[in-house]
Amino acid sequence: MRVQLLSYTPDPEQVAAAAARLCYSSADISRLMERSRDDHAALLAKILDLGHFSVLEHASFTFGIEGISRACSHQLVRHRIASYSQQSQRYVAVQERFPAVMPPTIAENPQLSARFEAFLNDCHALYGELMAAGIPAEDARFVLPNAAETKLVMTMNARELRHFFALRCCRRAQWEIREMATAMLRACKPVAPLLFAGAGPGCLVGACPEGKMTCGQAAMVRQEFKNV
Repeated sequence: MRVQLLSYTPDPEQVAAAAARLCYSSADISRLMERSRDDHAALLAKILDLGHFSVLEHASFTFGIEGISRACSHQLVRHRIASYSQQSQRYVAVQERFPAVMPPTIAENPQLSARFEAFLNDCHALYGELMAAGIPAEDARFVLPNAAETKLVMTMNARELRHFFALRCCRRAQWEIREMATAMLRACKPVAPLLFAGAGPGCLVGACPEGKMTCGQAAMVRQEFKNV
């Protein structure tokens, strides 16, 4: 898996802070943009504490994501307040054995991992036969499994990213999308530490929101994300 932060709103914290001030100020926008970073920090901390997250929507972040499975991307696109551009299996035909993601629970079992690899080989062999017979790629792709790797470009605003991190960095999230979400959070923190202060699974800033479904390891999770 590879996660890259490709681009983001220039000075996203300044933009979010100026938007917040505008709601309560008669000053010109140019003057609001000139306030110091210390002023931004104090205001954004207050904004996050109050839950006034709408101003975070003015800051957007674009990621390049490679080497995730189709099973993972199917989960990802459920987050609808985002923009996605994904490599097409209809227009991009597989030439060599398609790369695939093997879950760790399968990889650690030699017998099952061997059967998993054999299954992938069979899938690719049938895919190749279909293509050689003139079946269009848009139909041949039906034999490709959820394990097949994909790549995409995704853009989310900071408010939706905080919501995404709260859900997908949680230990109850599926392992692959949790790994991806954590990598995204690591990429965002250095460029906008004020906007993503306290971002991560819900238990970082209060009681576990999962209720009876909690993992029961909130203290360990907080320690894990302490330096993210």
